[in-house]
Amino acid sequence: MDAWKTCSGHQMPRMMDKRTDESLALMMSFAERTGLSSERPAKRYLWTDAFAVCNFLGLARATGEDRCRELALRLVDQVHHTLGRYRADDRRSGWISGLAENEGDAHPTSGGLRIGKTLPERGPGEPFDERLEWEQDGQYFHYLTKWMHALDQAARATGRPRFNLWARELAESAQRAFSWRPAPGAAPRLYWKMSVDLKRPLVSSMGQHDSLDGYITFLTLRSTAARLRNCAAEPVLEDETRQLAAAMKGGEWFTTDPLGLGTVLVDAYRLDQLMRQGVSGEARLLETLLAAALAGLEQYVAGGEINQPAEYRLAFRELGLSIGLHAAEHMSQAAEREPGATKPEARERLQTLMRYASLAAAIEAFWQDPEHRRAHTWFEHLDINEVMLATSLACDGFLVLGGPE
Repeated sequence: MDAWKTCSGHQMPRMMDKRTDESLALMMSFAERTGLSSERPAKRYLWTDAFAVCNFLGLARATGEDRCRELALRLVDQVHHTLGRYRADDRRSGWISGLAENEGDAHPTSGGLRIGKTLPERGPGEPFDERLEWEQDGQYFHYLTKWMHALDQAARATGRPRFNLWARELAESAQRAFSWRPAPGAAPRLYWKMSVDLKRPLVSSMGQHDSLDGYITFLTLRSTAARLRNCAAEPVLEDETRQLAAAMKGGEWFTTDPLGLGTVLVDAYRLDQLMRQGVSGEARLLETLLAAALAGLEQYVAGGEINQPAEYRLAFRELGLSIGLHAAEHMSQAAEREPGATKPEARERLQTLMRYASLAAAIEAFWQDPEHRRAHTWFEHLDINEVMLATSLACDGFLVLGGPE
């Protein structure tokens, strides 16, 4: 038996609750529409696909259906062979890492992964156009960390160390390419966007939560590698983790953006789980994240954005918050089960956060309403909206770090 909980094997389908059933329906629709379970052309986008892998793994565990696990692993392979290679309209071809075919198959993430935008990346001589840049390809650090998490969840779900290895190889490549210092001795920073081949920055500004998300992701990858059987030792990611810790110094985690709030809460929950699994020395960071999330949430709710019509709202950003609120609920439940494992300050923050727990249900109900799904803001971002709604309805595949049996 694998050392990690798995959702493999020929199990009888389990009884599904309504939320799991709707999540499954959304994910099967996504799989058919994007060429994962159909003959349609593959339509891969790294952020959406990272959530989708986690969803399929979680649904496999919840339902006992092998097809969900198979779709998760098929999606990993399809992402690597699509976004790990140059676009069909690029003058370059093959793996973006520059590796030969067989070597690229063995190390598909060593050159990073493309975002999957509709337009080619901006060329070296092309002027910067902020509006156009959002539609042009390249690599985002915060998308890569999401994919690292998806691969790590696959490693934990299947017990296969290669998924964690690919995640660590991606982490090593990303940190090396995105990290830079504005002056000798200055704290490192992270470029927001890099070229497909990771050779030049496309947007030099730094994402507010990139260093935080990267730090906690790298801690998770290292924790998984230490516990998986027969897992390759390299890359260790010790130096890379230390660099991200340095980049975090002076960081401001407060935000009123719903997706950013969700990110902070999800990162807090991952940190909480790591601490319960033996990672030490992070209690102060956890308290800082909970305080920042609570302050941002109070202002977000007071601002009234959540009361706007569907045409003025972005579902995937709000669903990022609802997923984060589910993470806070998981943390609160864990604190109740093991009160001694959570510092009093963190318990107090969690109790206050639970006053907003009903907001997650309100966001889900709003975007489950067929009338609201007729808004252009829903169908213009259909794939990411449906996948993140599926995550919010059945969140354990994305949120819960599996452990040994």
